[in-house]
Amino acid sequence: MQRGRIDETKLVISRRRLAKLLKELKQWSAPATVLLSLYVPPGRPVSDVMNLLSEELSVADNIKLKKTRNAVKRALSAAIDRLKMIPKIPPNGLVMFCGENMDTGDFACYVFSPPEKINVFYYRTDKRFITDFLEEMVEDRDAIGILIVERDQGTIGILRGSRLEVLEEVSDYIPGKHKMGGQSQRRYDRIIEQMVDDFFKRFAEHAARHFLPYVEKGMLKGIIVAGPGYAKRDFVKGKYLDYRLQNLVSDELVDVAYQGDQGLKEVVMKAHGAVQIQLYRDSIEAMEEFKSHLARATGMVVYGEEDLKRALEMGAVKLLLIHEDRDDLEEWKEMAENYSGAKVVVIPSSLPESEWFKNTFGGLAGILRYKISR
Repeated sequence: MQRGRIDETKLVISRRRLAKLLKELKQWSAPATVLLSLYVPPGRPVSDVMNLLSEELSVADNIKLKKTRNAVKRALSAAIDRLKMIPKIPPNGLVMFCGENMDTGDFACYVFSPPEKINVFYYRTDKRFITDFLEEMVEDRDAIGILIVERDQGTIGILRGSRLEVLEEVSDYIPGKHKMGGQSQRRYDRIIEQMVDDFFKRFAEHAARHFLPYVEKGMLKGIIVAGPGYAKRDFVKGKYLDYRLQNLVSDELVDVAYQGDQGLKEVVMKAHGAVQIQLYRDSIEAMEEFKSHLARATGMVVYGEEDLKRALEMGAVKLLLIHEDRDDLEEWKEMAENYSGAKVVVIPSSLPESEWFKNTFGGLAGILRYKISR
């Protein structure tokens, strides 16, 4: 490899690193269209991209406002300089984000190859970095839909990896029991049945609106239907859902007492058979065990980076709890695997205790196999 050249294989970043980078990029904004976004698919000659950027650099001389003109030219020049060091577009393509914060003067130029192949050739300067083509790459690929159904209310939720989310809550007013008799009672019952039928249809339409995009992406792997009574069985037997969703409904119907966020968590703890369910359940159980040891002062927990690292090196850590927002998540996972063989449990932001865990313990702690001296 020639001096000053970049090996294209060294440009590839992980899905986790991309997720972190997207968070950084979304914090950038500008009062004018000075932030450069460039996507180059594999197979595109580097010379083609160089020609495009060189032409844009010439056109930038026509920008009237000096501050905007200089910012655009700086971004284009930086992109050209970095492209000169790359002999070939990597197998998954190349992405560049270059630009200046016109308020502070800070400048950044990100150059990388994403974890999945990009199929679009795209260039633009805007008031923000255009990250849309990368968003799907950091989504959890497999999802489980959850529907909690009653006669007059329902919750639509989704579980992706270890992230549990309420998508929508739907409700209606349907009268309960009455004291009429004879013809009046039968007529009233038919009215009630029709109202329930109408609600089930409306609930199914809302579910389709949320779930079908996941089906089209091949991400929705199953749907769990739950509820406190017989309504969930009537809903499934009535085949109210779009056929593409109906085919994904699990045979297991889960009895739960609640709607909303609390109901979704109850479904997760009672349902069986899905990897995503197990991931979320693991995070709940690990957090409960951690809190129990703290409350009872058993000496079987460790926190603080130095103490935790030492415990890992001793092989004393049974469970490593780490918040999903920590930038060094992959490093700690690797350390746990190399030293301790500890099981790593990622604590999602959707878990109620996640903020407490993050703020109090820095989002990092361990549960021990045995007590160690401090």
